[in-house]
Formats: sequence, structure tokens, C-alpha cells
Amino acid sequence: MTGPGKLLKIYIGESTSHHGEPLYHTIIKQIKKLGLAGATTVRGIEGYGANSVIHSTRILRLSEDLPIVIEVVDTEPKIQNLIKVLDGTITSGILMTLQD
Repeated sequence: MTGPGKLLKIYIGESTSHHGEPLYHTIIKQIKKLGLAGATTVRGIEGYGANSVIHSTRILRLSEDLPIVIEVVDTEPKIQNLIKVLDGTITSGILMTLQD
């Protein structure tokens, strides 16, 4: 990658699936297929989303749906193309933010 880059953050739940596989794995495969510079999947220890239910790794509140963040770095045109592809294939359970 040369020139200014963008950081796309994709927020999903760990238990969210797409055609029988974890959504985070589907997204990473798509990122690689599109040839973006790099991506990292991070599993959170605690968080909540649209349903306001707190998901946590604490032993008394063991959750099977921990927050997942996928961070993707590349140029703006490649990131915008990825956003378009994801918007066309994933209809729910995903939040994306774009940063310089």
C-alpha cells in the first residue's frame, strides 16, 4: 500500500454467522479475496450492541456472543469497494466505521 490509508472497523457479534460459518471468517475471506493490504480480527472481553445486552468473559456472565472487531487498512478506494461489497451481501448484524 502506498499513499494515505484509511482504517475501517467492523463490529459484529462472535455468534453471528453467514451461510453456516462465522461472519468474521466470511468477512476476512472477502477482504483477502479483494486484495486489501491487511486485516486483524480482535475478540473483545466485554461489550454490548443494539440489543443492549452486555456480553462478557467474566465467569459469572460467560457469554457465547462476545464482541468482535475486524480492523482493515488500505487506501480509500479499496476500503470503499469493500464497504460496497459487504453492504450488498450482509444485511444485518454489522456496524462499520471509517477513520483516517
